[in-house]
Amino acid sequence: MNTGLPVFLDYNSTTPVDPYVLEAMLPYFTERYGNAASKTHAYGWIADEAVEIAREQAAVLIGAEKQEIVFTSGSTESINVALKGMMEMHGKSKNHIITSKTEHKAVLDTCAWLELHGAKITYLEVNRDGLIDLQHLNEAVNENTLMVSIMFANNETGVIQPVSEIGKLCREKGIYFFTDATQAAGKVRVDVNEQCIDLLCISSHKIYGPKGSGLLYVRRKEPRVAISPIIHGGGHEKGLRSGTVNVPAIAGFGKACELAANKWFEEGQRFSQLRTKLEQALTDEGAAFINGSTRNRLPSTTNLCFKNVSSAEFIRMFPQLAVAAGSACTSSDNKPSHVLRAMGLTDKESQSSIRFSIGRFTKEEEIEFAVSLIRNKLKEISI
Repeated sequence: MNTGLPVFLDYNSTTPVDPYVLEAMLPYFTERYGNAASKTHAYGWIADEAVEIAREQAAVLIGAEKQEIVFTSGSTESINVALKGMMEMHGKSKNHIITSKTEHKAVLDTCAWLELHGAKITYLEVNRDGLIDLQHLNEAVNENTLMVSIMFANNETGVIQPVSEIGKLCREKGIYFFTDATQAAGKVRVDVNEQCIDLLCISSHKIYGPKGSGLLYVRRKEPRVAISPIIHGGGHEKGLRSGTVNVPAIAGFGKACELAANKWFEEGQRFSQLRTKLEQALTDEGAAFINGSTRNRLPSTTNLCFKNVSSAEFIRMFPQLAVAAGSACTSSDNKPSHVLRAMGLTDKESQSSIRFSIGRFTKEEEIEFAVSLIRNKLKEISI
């Protein structure tokens, strides 16, 4: 076990770059350093080929066509392009978006900005399990509804929304469905056609690729999604994302997608076993309870509310463990989690909850170490 750094149980915040991914990236920093937009010589052709290979690898992961993949800097940018770009293109005829109260801040903050610029936003409630009510979604649709934006799997709890049912409802209503699949891709089955998804985003660094790379899936047919760019200057990425493409990062992202497409099912079984071991050990004596659905969730994530210790105290008590009190992007914010509050937890319960997330390089002995450490310390403070 690595004794120099804490045991890493925060894979939902980021993942280490897989060695195979790093190997795929390295040539594009040195001898293959061309600009993919340079069409007049071999350096540019080689770089462009790497980008197109990555586009195909990413498409396979989500059941898309390679022409439907737009590379971005990550999910936050993709979300901004999807929501702002759709409103820019269609907002004069339809200006209503339906989302949920438990979305990532990238969605909620973008929706808040759109509201300031004339959009109408409906924020759906969730139940104690963290799930939306499909009937409430159906009732929220009106003649001005442009799109639904509901995340595939929650970054704090791992709860998976009924994506296929949402997609089918949207298709029947003739509205677009965008899903933030940042946490779901590479962990559970994602298929944009089977699940009737029209727009989707992924971040590379959540699936063992480099930071600063991601994608936006934009459906080409049945229905064709028309979207306006929010970044201009050169017409890269089919005009939707101008700027010199980051060839090393995209090559690495593509390799990460290829690995995820081949590993997600097998890894999910192992993650589930490790998570169960952690949960059972920490909940069997009533010291903690699980937040969110235990049936509809990622195999790698658990969010536990500890009854006798706050999350801030927990993190101070266990410097040997790298865990989180919520989303990485709000880790400096002492406010109760908006996700847990929306699920009906009190402020005290929300501020006593810890997210554990497991990944490709988590070892069973690391889970055993964490369990032993936590149980022994909690027994001490309860005496």
